[in-house]
Amino acid sequence: MTSFYDEVEIEDMDYDADTETYYYPCPCGDKFQITRADLVAGDEVATCPSCSLILKVVYDPDDFQDGDGETVVLSAIAC
Repeated sequence: MTSFYDEVEIEDMDYDADTETYYYPCPCGDKFQITRADLVAGDEVATCPSCSLILKVVYDPDDFQDGDGETVVLSAIAC
């Protein structure tokens, strides 16, 4: 069983359109990160590059697909 530091709604994360990456502050001072491609692939774990904590990202996978099943960008507030 995986032990998550926390669960965070994707709407609460910051999005960088240039890197297509979602970020959320980590208590170690760095940021958890997960790419749009990871989310499209069904991954829900954001990692921190500076420590061992992981974050569960709560999102609707359908938000990353159009009617034909093709990937689309989820609108988010840019950081």
